Amino acid sequence: MKLMIMGYGRHGKDTVCELLRDRHGFTFASSSYEAAEYAIYPVLRDLLGYKTLEECYNDRVNHRALWFELIKAFNHRDKARLSGLIFETYDIYAGIRNAEEFHAARRAGLFDYTVWVDASRRLPPETTSSCTVTPGMADYVLDNNGDLDWLQFKVDEMVGRLKARKALDQYEV
Repeated sequence: MKLMIMGYGRHGKDTVCELLRDRHGFTFASSSYEAAEYAIYPVLRDLLGYKTLEECYNDRVNHRALWFELIKAFNHRDKARLSGLIFETYDIYAGIRNAEEFHAARRAGLFDYTVWVDASRRLPPETTSSCTVTPGMADYVLDNNGDLDWLQFKVDEMVGRLKARKALDQYEV
């Protein structure tokens, strides 16, 4: 099963992916890390003086709109380019932020389900300058407004529901 994990910045997408990996055997890639390697670090290394890929990646929270634009430029000719690179190796793409890229990946059939990680009761939404995907695009909204035990429960519940849905989808005519 291939999953696209979306949500606003700092809402827990990577934590959800780590739980999916550790508890259910999924593999994942953070779109930010993959984008840093392919497209962002080579551009920002000299511009912002980063010495390593990790330094660039760790500073991403301070430049979300710039990262959004650089990823968009990387995907200019093929909106599903980064998605394709990620799904070649991993079960989960964590963190798509551009609606056009999301729709291109969906049209290309690169993933089975989309999950929105929602922490809106404790964190604000992100502006459209760095995120144009929305909860309404997701097949499943995962509540991340509690503690880690709550999140583990919700992740396990979600996996059960998605597996049941996948089984049912196989029988649709």
